[in-house]
Amino acid sequence: MTITLLEQLRGQLIVSCQAGPEEPLHGARFMAAMARAAAMGGAAAIRADGPDDIAAIAAAVDLPIVGIFKQKHPGYEVFITPTFEAARQVVQAGARMVALDGTPRPRPGGGDLETLVRRIHEELDALVMADISCLDDALAAEAAGADLLGTTLAGYTPHGRPPTPGPDLALVREMVALTHRPVVAEGRFVEPSQVAQALRLGAYAVVVGGAITRPQEITRRFVASLPTLENG
Repeated sequence: MTITLLEQLRGQLIVSCQAGPEEPLHGARFMAAMARAAAMGGAAAIRADGPDDIAAIAAAVDLPIVGIFKQKHPGYEVFITPTFEAARQVVQAGARMVALDGTPRPRPGGGDLETLVRRIHEELDALVMADISCLDDALAAEAAGADLLGTTLAGYTPHGRPPTPGPDLALVREMVALTHRPVVAEGRFVEPSQVAQALRLGAYAVVVGGAITRPQEITRRFVASLPTLENG
């Protein structure tokens, strides 16, 4: 019996392996090594940014890749896989699922979300995860045909929900209750207990990034916990 990609992800951890140009681990070689470490630890899939990193990770691990391509276009707020061409490059590099901005904000080229999702399905034969910032986004992305709905942008857009200190579990609960697509919890997960709580609330899978793959952030958390020593 063939296990589908969605079945592989049910109740599992997806590890986001990303590092920007300003970070010490920036580069495809480092992200491939990070993906190998995540695979050794039991991750069910990898979320990765850009064709170079995706191709290197695909060669390094036998795990499905949720691919994104962050691109900044002048005059547009949308930057997570904003165009069909960006999605094409992601799939061509080895991603089996494309994650993209699932908000109603204008996109470069003037296309709408429904058209973009349909083209990815029909022309690239890939699944689509819509990164959303609020329940209204989620409902619209579901109507547009997205296969999964991620809480990735909650707290990060002007029109969406306000930022929370940790993961927006209230949004997870709402989306599970009011949508009909698998809900992927993502954003500000730091503790394993938060992952377990999201799954108990009905999340289909959970994405964790910086708490696993960004050593500088992990170090800051430990340093912040140090007691203050008083002289004398």
